[in-house]
Amino acid sequence: MKIQRSYPAFTVSRKCENSLKGGHPWVYDNEIVSAPQEVENGAIADVLSMKGSYLGSGLVSLNSKIRVRILSDNANESFGESFFRRRLRYAIDHRKTVMGGDFSACRLVHGESDGLPGLTVDRYGDILSVQVMSFGMEKMKDMIFRLLTEELEKDGVRVKGIMQRNDVALREREGLEQYKKWYTSDLLPEPPGELAEICENGIFYTVDVLNGQKTGFFLDQKYNRLAAAKIARGKRVLDCFTHTGSFALNAAHGGAEHVTAVDVSQLAVDTARANAVRNGLDDRMDFICADVFDLLPKLASSHEKYDFIILDPPAFTKSRRTVGSAERGYKEINYRAMKVLPRGGYLATCSCSHFMTSELFVKMLLSAAKDAGVQLKMIESRQQAPDHPILLNVPETDYLKFFLFQVV
Repeated sequence: MKIQRSYPAFTVSRKCENSLKGGHPWVYDNEIVSAPQEVENGAIADVLSMKGSYLGSGLVSLNSKIRVRILSDNANESFGESFFRRRLRYAIDHRKTVMGGDFSACRLVHGESDGLPGLTVDRYGDILSVQVMSFGMEKMKDMIFRLLTEELEKDGVRVKGIMQRNDVALREREGLEQYKKWYTSDLLPEPPGELAEICENGIFYTVDVLNGQKTGFFLDQKYNRLAAAKIARGKRVLDCFTHTGSFALNAAHGGAEHVTAVDVSQLAVDTARANAVRNGLDDRMDFICADVFDLLPKLASSHEKYDFIILDPPAFTKSRRTVGSAERGYKEINYRAMKVLPRGGYLATCSCSHFMTSELFVKMLLSAAKDAGVQLKMIESRQQAPDHPILLNVPETDYLKFFLFQVV
C-alpha cells in the first residue's frame, strides 16, 4: 500500500521488511536503503519497503544502531496526546488484570512490550521510578509523565514523585546524558523522600529509588519468590546474591527453619537485615557480606548443612560477545551449590540475561550436574512476572529464566 504522509520516510531492506511484518519493532541502521536528507533526532518517521509499501512509523534515534523504534503499523495513526494516553491506559489496565487487582508495586510500562519503546516505569506505591532510554521518549517525557499521572489518578493513585533513574549506559548510545534525579513540574513541584515502602507477597520492603539497583527493586521475581517460599518450609535455606533480601524474606515468611542471606554489598546486606526486622523475621535469619564465588567452595569444604540453595545472580552478560564467560560463571556457582547440597536437597537457580537463552542455561545446568555427580529432578520452570510482558515475536522481551530442582 503506497501512502501520502507528512512524516519523513526511511526505506529499508527486504530483510528488515520481513522482520517488521513479523512484528519486530526495530529498524537497524545497516538495514536502511535510503534515508531522508533532513530528519530531526527523536522525530517520528515512516518506514517503507523498497516498493514503497508502508511498514510502520516510529521514533528516530540518529546516534543508535537501532535507528527507528516502531510505535505503530497503522497508516491512519496520528501521534498526538490521544495516542500516548491510550497506550498508557492499556498498560495500566493490563497490570490491574494480571496482578490480581493489586498493582501498588509493579512494572507499569515495559518498553516495547507495551508499545512504548525506550520507556520503563516501575510503581512503588505513590512513587514512580522511570528509565527513559531512547531519544524520542526523552523529547516527549514531559507529556508522557503528565499523561501517566493523570491516568493513574483515575484509578485513585495520586503520584507524589517521579524519580528519573537515567543512570544507564544505554543512554549514551542514544546521545543522552546519564543522571538520576527527581522530575519536577507544575504537578510535582516538591520531590518526596528517597525511600518508599512497598508490600509484596505480604512482606514489607524499603525501596531506595535513588540509590537502589535498577529502579530500586527487582519486581520481576515476585511470583518466583512465592514458588521458592513453598519449597522452603521447614528447611535451612541459603539465599545467594540476596540484594535487599527478597528471596530470603519470602523463604522465612514461608516457614523456613533458618535462612542465611548473602550479598557482596554491605549496603544491600544492611538493607536486607533492616527489612527482616521490619517484618519480624530476623530471629530466623542471619546475614553475611561475602562474594558468593568465594563462599560456596568454603561451605562445601566445611560441610555446612543447607537443604535449599537459591541462586539469583545479576546478569553475567549483556551482549552476545560475553556469553561464553557468562556461561562459565553460571556453571561455577551452580556446580558449587550442587556440591554443598545433600542428595534430596533443593536448588532454585535463575538468569536475568536475555543473551543467556533457556537452551544455553539448561545445557549449562546439565554440564554442572554431570561434573558434580548428581541429577536434577525438575520441579518447576518459570519466567518473569506478567507485569513484565513477553512479546513472542520480540525475543528481547523474554529474559528471565527461573528453575526449581531437587538434587538427586
